[in-house]
Amino acid sequence: MPKAYVFTRYGGPETEALVDMDRPDPGPGRLLVAVRAAGVNPVDWKQRNGFRRPGEPEERAFPVVFGNEVSGVVEEIGDGVEGFAVGDEVFGPALAGGYAEYALVPAAIAAHKPADLAHTVAATLPVAAATAYDGVRQLDLPTGATLLVTGAGGGVGAAAVQIARAFGLRVVGVASEGKKDFVESLGAIHVTSGPGWAERARETAPDGVYDLVGGRVLAEAAELLTDRSKLVTAGAPEEEVRRLGGARVARARNAAVLREVAQLALEGNLDPHITATFPLDRAGDALRTVEEGHARGKTVIEVTR
Repeated sequence: MPKAYVFTRYGGPETEALVDMDRPDPGPGRLLVAVRAAGVNPVDWKQRNGFRRPGEPEERAFPVVFGNEVSGVVEEIGDGVEGFAVGDEVFGPALAGGYAEYALVPAAIAAHKPADLAHTVAATLPVAAATAYDGVRQLDLPTGATLLVTGAGGGVGAAAVQIARAFGLRVVGVASEGKKDFVESLGAIHVTSGPGWAERARETAPDGVYDLVGGRVLAEAAELLTDRSKLVTAGAPEEEVRRLGGARVARARNAAVLREVAQLALEGNLDPHITATFPLDRAGDALRTVEEGHARGKTVIEVTR
């Protein structure tokens, strides 16, 4: 039977297990994808802890497969699906988990993987890179403006820095001192996070802020702006940022954005900086690198057959 890495109840790492699961049925509008790679994101362990996105059901049916983004090969096509064929290489969001040998991907928001793009790279794009792209586009800053990115050393932050640079923006990245070289290698001006960071950043005179941290950092970042409409966050709830005059990142969640970020990657303007890869039977180790905050850039699970 196919393998999948799951959590069996809400809690910590003790709830995780590699198990045998039936191969999913694609159903109408879906693709059954033989997974070649799955991206690892902070939201994965947060969901294990009980986090739910707006609109998600109050209760999940356990066991729940980890993972929200995959790249692989179409194995089966559900009713009503057009534009895809068995054997196509695709990438997109995973409907019912991606740390698995098989995953379901909604055809409406899946994209064909360019032949020159590795599965490991494509698997990092649907969550982190697409979120970064949506936020930078939402801010709509003019060429030459300055964008400040908090949490610039993580997966979304690193993508946001690179995408903003590709759009002609000057970028300031807030991250730990240990990530200074990494942030500067992305083309950003580094500002050390921690107490007093906002004063250190003030002299850069940001025109917009893309926040990935939330809480006090978000509130302090808002104080750096004269126009609070140029404040977006993917690190705080809607009500928190609205009190400050900003907004949550409005996710497009469509194939067009996936094609855009894939093209940026092919052109060399977006490097996910994959710093660690793990086989499926070490998915727990992959998740720990992200959950414990040790990862720079992206961590990927590779699924081999």
